Amino acid sequence: MGIKSGKKHQKTSAQSSLVPSEVFDVPENIKYLDSKELACLEAEFRNWKSKVTRADYVRSRTRVFCLFLVLRHTGAKLGEILGLDERESIDLLRAVIKLGKEDQQREVPLPQDVCRELKGLIDGPMSSGLEGRIFQLDPGYVRRAFYERAQACNLDRQMGGPSVLRRSRAVELLRNGVPLGVVRKVLGQSSADLSAVYQDWSAGDVKNIVRRMALEETALKTSARNTFIGHVTEVRRDGILADVEFETAEGFIISSVITLESLYKLDLEVGVPVSATIKAPLVAVRPVAGEAGSSRNCIPAKVTSLKQSEVLAEVSGESEGGSQLCALVTTWSIEEDGLKEGGRVEFCFKALSVVLHAV
Repeated sequence: MGIKSGKKHQKTSAQSSLVPSEVFDVPENIKYLDSKELACLEAEFRNWKSKVTRADYVRSRTRVFCLFLVLRHTGAKLGEILGLDERESIDLLRAVIKLGKEDQQREVPLPQDVCRELKGLIDGPMSSGLEGRIFQLDPGYVRRAFYERAQACNLDRQMGGPSVLRRSRAVELLRNGVPLGVVRKVLGQSSADLSAVYQDWSAGDVKNIVRRMALEETALKTSARNTFIGHVTEVRRDGILADVEFETAEGFIISSVITLESLYKLDLEVGVPVSATIKAPLVAVRPVAGEAGSSRNCIPAKVTSLKQSEVLAEVSGESEGGSQLCALVTTWSIEEDGLKEGGRVEFCFKALSVVLHAV
């Protein structure tokens, strides 16, 4: 979404809704790690710690590892952690760490797995003689260890720096919908502007957010049951027609064949939000035996209603994710296929029957 600069984040949940905190760009000049990179870095620290057996090495690396965990999950500055007395600042029973000084002091929650690691260090034999000074490590040694772990994850060495971890935590919180004011307090920032630089609403973001709002509002107002909302994932063209594939909020891939003129008129390209409708007479229904088939434009569902006349029958269904479907078929086909309420079926339609709409 948005322009191609900066890292992106897209919601893939079947229950999709507009959450601006999940679609903003992070400016190129803000270096941060995403969730996979953070997980790789933590795994590399654990591996590094487990490679030594000498008691002094084990203690040294365990202290650095726990320091990493605290920085990664609090977004604190390196100097804040190096200068604290763990006996006064870390409350393992309440799972919090106190950071900052005097009137600017703040409490930041710690995950339980981090508390377990800290407890093993603070309450175990490795803390002997280091009471109150567990994290008083040489900054140069700490930075070298962090840079080396980043390189082991095939990252630029600078990406392992404490300041990158701080920015990564800020972006992670914002991505999860934590209000900017709360993020500012967690990081101990005096100005909201400092947190705001992690979010950049590009022209593309603004356009797509408004588009998605319009699509969701349209979905609420329409009475059509064969209506799908999603975003374009692939466009294939020949000299006359275009095959447009889009992925729905529920994860279905639907194909629509339209003219090139319509493609350009709708300004369709990969990533653009679209909605699609299919008229009930153009939808076929077939029973499913065992696993659902893999045919194009076939949606597995459960029959929720059957209304029949002597000639025609209306078959209504609902997919596992809640999509409503409707087909108008001949009554004899219902009897021939043995369709009934509660039965598992597929609602199928041709790509030429799918009408696309763009906002």
